[in-house]
Amino acid sequence: MFKISILAAAGLLLATTSSAQDTTQEFTIGQDEYQKACAACHGGSADGNGELATMFKSPIPDLTGIAKRNDGIFPLLSIIQAIDGRAVIRGHGNPMPVFGNRYRAEADSRSMMFGSEAIARGRVLELALYIQSIQE
Repeated sequence: MFKISILAAAGLLLATTSSAQDTTQEFTIGQDEYQKACAACHGGSADGNGELATMFKSPIPDLTGIAKRNDGIFPLLSIIQAIDGRAVIRGHGNPMPVFGNRYRAEADSRSMMFGSEAIARGRVLELALYIQSIQE
């Protein structure tokens, strides 16, 4: 089960109150992660028109409009849970790739066994914060 420390919660709170313009420059790690893990389906500009989008039964969501579709609020925790696999997202008849598990496995394979959970959470958070920064 996911537990969050007070320090991490404070960081999330600060991140959610930062303006999108300020965070765009800060989240280059998240942007790189997005290009590697998400752009093929969601598109390089996160508009839902990735090169694999036509292979899906349902339209791929435009990630730049998450806040707009949520009454102007970016649901950071929900996005984190979608990325790390705690929230089920269906795509092409199967769940969206669970990046939390993939990130932990990559860290484990690099002999980072004791830090793999922290590494996975950090990568997921960077990705979620990047997506927050590109909201229209």
